[in-house]
Amino acid sequence: MSGAFRIAGKGRLTPARTVRFTFDGKTYSALEGDTLASALLANGVHLVGRSYKYHRPRGFLTAGSEEPNALFDIARDSARRQPNVRGTVQEVFDGMKAGSQNRWPSLSFDVGAINDIVSPMLIAGFYYKTFMWPFSAWHKLYEPAIRKAAGLGVAPTEEDPDTYASRYVHCDVLVVGAGLAGLTAALSAARTGKDVIICDEKPEPGGALQYESGTTVNGKPGHDWALEAAAELAAMDNVRYLPRTTAFGYYNHNFLGLCERLTDHLPNAKADGPRERLWQVRAEKVVLATGAIDRPMVFPDNDRPGIMLASAARSYLNHYGVAVGSKVGVYCAHDSAYEAAFDLKRAGVTVVAIIDSRPEAGPGLAEEAAALGIKVLQAHRITGTKGRLRVRSMRVKGAGKARDYDIDALITSAGWTPSVHLFSQSRGKLVFDAENERFLPGAYAQNAVSAGTCNGTDAVADLIAESIAAGGGIADIEATTAHAWTGGMLGEDDEADPYAKAFIDYQHDVCAKDIRQAVHEGMASIEHIKRFTTNGMASDQGKLSNMHGLAIAAEVLDRPIPQVGLTTFRQPFTPVTFGTLINHSRDALFDPARKTPIHAWAEGAGAAFEDVGNWKRAWYFPRAGETKHDAVNRECRTVREAAGVFDASTLGKIEVVGPDAEAFMDMMYSNAWSTLKPGKCRYGLMLREDGYVYDDGVVGRLAHDRFHVTTTTGGAPRVLNMMEDYLQTEFPHLKVWLTSTTEQWAVIAVQGPMAREIIQPFVEGADISNEALPHMSLAECTVCGVPARLFRVSFTGELGYEINVPADFGLDVWKAIFARAESLGACAYGTETMHVLRAEKGYIVVGQDTDGTVTPYDVGMGWAVSKKKKDFVGMRGLKRPDLVAEGRKQLVGLIVKNNPRLVLEEGAHVVADPNAAKPLPTLGHVTSAYWSEALQSGIAMAVVKNGHALKGQTLFVPMPERTIAIEVVDTVFYDPEGARIHG
Repeated sequence: MSGAFRIAGKGRLTPARTVRFTFDGKTYSALEGDTLASALLANGVHLVGRSYKYHRPRGFLTAGSEEPNALFDIARDSARRQPNVRGTVQEVFDGMKAGSQNRWPSLSFDVGAINDIVSPMLIAGFYYKTFMWPFSAWHKLYEPAIRKAAGLGVAPTEEDPDTYASRYVHCDVLVVGAGLAGLTAALSAARTGKDVIICDEKPEPGGALQYESGTTVNGKPGHDWALEAAAELAAMDNVRYLPRTTAFGYYNHNFLGLCERLTDHLPNAKADGPRERLWQVRAEKVVLATGAIDRPMVFPDNDRPGIMLASAARSYLNHYGVAVGSKVGVYCAHDSAYEAAFDLKRAGVTVVAIIDSRPEAGPGLAEEAAALGIKVLQAHRITGTKGRLRVRSMRVKGAGKARDYDIDALITSAGWTPSVHLFSQSRGKLVFDAENERFLPGAYAQNAVSAGTCNGTDAVADLIAESIAAGGGIADIEATTAHAWTGGMLGEDDEADPYAKAFIDYQHDVCAKDIRQAVHEGMASIEHIKRFTTNGMASDQGKLSNMHGLAIAAEVLDRPIPQVGLTTFRQPFTPVTFGTLINHSRDALFDPARKTPIHAWAEGAGAAFEDVGNWKRAWYFPRAGETKHDAVNRECRTVREAAGVFDASTLGKIEVVGPDAEAFMDMMYSNAWSTLKPGKCRYGLMLREDGYVYDDGVVGRLAHDRFHVTTTTGGAPRVLNMMEDYLQTEFPHLKVWLTSTTEQWAVIAVQGPMAREIIQPFVEGADISNEALPHMSLAECTVCGVPARLFRVSFTGELGYEINVPADFGLDVWKAIFARAESLGACAYGTETMHVLRAEKGYIVVGQDTDGTVTPYDVGMGWAVSKKKKDFVGMRGLKRPDLVAEGRKQLVGLIVKNNPRLVLEEGAHVVADPNAAKPLPTLGHVTSAYWSEALQSGIAMAVVKNGHALKGQTLFVPMPERTIAIEVVDTVFYDPEGARIHG
């Protein structure tokens, strides 16, 4: 047996396929395909949780992903456990362990229910007005208690052993939703040959057709047609059908995130693959067929276990074969609840009465109810319910005296809310349908279309026509429904008790009276009301409560609903596990280390490494007995006196190609590129739109239509992103292609007086003499027989070359070059030596000597700003008054007076008068500071207010133990004439 409330002959599950599971330690039977909700209801279990604030008993309210009450802890074992799983979505598998949450010591006896008794003290917004006295109690009492009470489930403490998958995919049409509208749109699109993806969060297709007993499509029961349509789509080569897949986020440029549940429904023996898969989809067109959500009625004590949506009761009956009770009451303001009552009655369930708040139902419904022997009370309302752990009775009132009816379940429907969440996430603008009191898609921000009830299209013939048009093709589909639904209401009825607990947000215990209180306390915007009451801030994000709360607020404010506003629908549509989002990015791949082709050699040579972004870079190469400073000093001397070999592979590299490459470069960089001839290099300075320095690097022109662009190591991704952004949005007319080649080239820098002598034997196909290949030139040649791009550039101020070879050959070329270099007295050097050498020459490091608020003129690089170009990124920003005003911080050099061997600390402040009143007025700070082995003194660079005008003057650096007198000098400390670089 799979439960006493399973009705023979009803539902679509196979009775022979049973599974066993436990709930709070008790074992139950279920059918394969059951959700946890349908399985527990089949066994007569309605009490499954407690609300967040009042700890009131709660049962199943829905049969779908909008469920606010039935959140479970689901486990396979101690490690494979997940809290806050919606029981209406989770499929039962053999051996599953389900547990209730937010209760102690047990679900039926919860000490936290004391909050319900003292609820007059816990009104909406109480947390803004309490816990304020005594002040000392906050850290010792209030905060610990609040933190302990926070949340519903308990987070796992063991490492997640499951694996997760990820896919990127493009398609012509993405259809979200596999109901009647979605399947029709997908068939229409697929039959034109378009590449189609259709996804739905449920295991089976059909949407509302799973419970709609009165709908036929092409002469067949609606669900049967849905299965055939899905099978037809799945068999087509140009269609990918994804069941159990939720579209949780709609982002820019028709990019959507989908979460596919792969093994959550399988028993342990079969759940050996990835648990979930993240689909990142870029679609040319998106069809939103997300349907509508049934709304509960708002009345006193409407939250007891056993009270649920009429559509949920219908789903449990017609799809799972489960009756939600034996004596069922119906309370509604919409015709759809009548059809639920009819289905229950025909299945042998006693329907006590249909309580309709309207004076009249839709055509033919009252007559059909009478024919079935169901009492209908028009223009009546429910004023309360009774039952501690499950509803036992309802009090009904019309024009006369109230009357109590015994029930064990109560189903309700106040109408349907179009599911516009994904449309809103796409930045589309909603419009209010005043006649039907609902928000519908209006203006679209992306290439998308809505179809079906999510678009407010209720008539089935119109729905099909709209869906076929949305797919862009043709489909021969006809459908009929038993009744054309009418009705619907928002908020409470006019005679509602203003002090009763009539819940609208079930998880957070927000009542209608809380909304009224928020308005009375001055909240006029729905966003403020939301935050004051927490309405719509639960894990269901207000799917059931938003419209009710909005209507109640509008009524109290005496404003139309659109003037009160609408809360923002944010991603994700339903909760997504961290495992799905993180995917493979965990453990060693969480923050992966990037290594150059020469990394292994550097490790073998004993290098110390530093992290530069994700890159591991050789910091220095200590020899036996050397400290870091000893090693760096030796490396600096060797480079200046002989030569050094440096791994520069981490430099960002971008290939800019196309007939408009020159024009594009002119727009992206502050200096001019039209005058740069092929075979030559130029220092490039990139600015942001506001005129501040963003990145820099040497750029080589390989041909009229091809540039080899280098960036800073850490700046490569952001520079490529900025280039691509401008190319697509500001300069789409330019024919240019951008390709990241950072990891395609290994770069070996050979710097020093002997650099030419070191590389000469390995270079073929190019004359590297000073006359043929002067400074800032490049040649395409071979090095060690490998195709190479040879740049004559220097970041040390010495004669220098940067050899770019394909990464696969990088290590072998390095070994050959280093062997010769070492035989000539050269050495390998690391990033610390590179920083010392560049500082001696006054070369800046973007991000160290700049901080996002300096211009080219501030760092003494006005020469890199073209005076002839009509426009470039940042040109207008440079003309802002505050960027040309006096008093800007400017880059200067510093030397310590009276103690040249002292090295300043980076970040130390620079002041004019160390004896001034505190806090001392600061002129700037030290950006770079090193010991210069060549100069036998400390050197530093700093950004100082009006620094260029202060050269030769004495300033001060106050430190805790002393104040240091400094002299402002030029930023070039070594070889100011620049003779060595041309050696």
